[in-house]
Amino acid sequence: MNVHDLVPWSRSSDRGRNLPAAQDAATSPLFTLHREMNRLFDDVFRGFDSPALRGGHVTWPQLEVQDADSEYRVTAELPGLEEKDVEVLLEDGVLILRGEKRAETEDRSRAFSERVYGRFERRLALGDIDEDRLQARFRNGVLTVIAPKSEQSQSRVKRIPINAGMTSH
Repeated sequence: MNVHDLVPWSRSSDRGRNLPAAQDAATSPLFTLHREMNRLFDDVFRGFDSPALRGGHVTWPQLEVQDADSEYRVTAELPGLEEKDVEVLLEDGVLILRGEKRAETEDRSRAFSERVYGRFERRLALGDIDEDRLQARFRNGVLTVIAPKSEQSQSRVKRIPINAGMTSH
């Protein structure tokens, strides 16, 4: 069998041979298989560039950390969770956020879902903080932790002036 016999469209040089015409290509089984394989690969590889999948694992919840002069502010978006589902711990200067998001139903008939379920734990090394003034607030699915820096931590920072007129040796 010639490979050209498998091509589902005709070329001008193939006139007179019994190949399907271009208008019949859409109904050709080989063309349909080709189109479906392309769609399958597109569906499989579509999500590989999402930030949550970089590194091969899901990092949920995603955090925002602000480092001000006197405190750290950590914000975690936890949609669908309540305060009772989340735990905030501090261990040797490491802030630990953990919890679990459960599915509303055990129904396995879902055809498609992009929602994340299961246990999570995120750890952040914050350094020297004032443990007695640590605060956590949970509102509308957003957890905010305010960790004031200790006096020692703030005093360790020394600003070094830059002298433009300094001569090199």
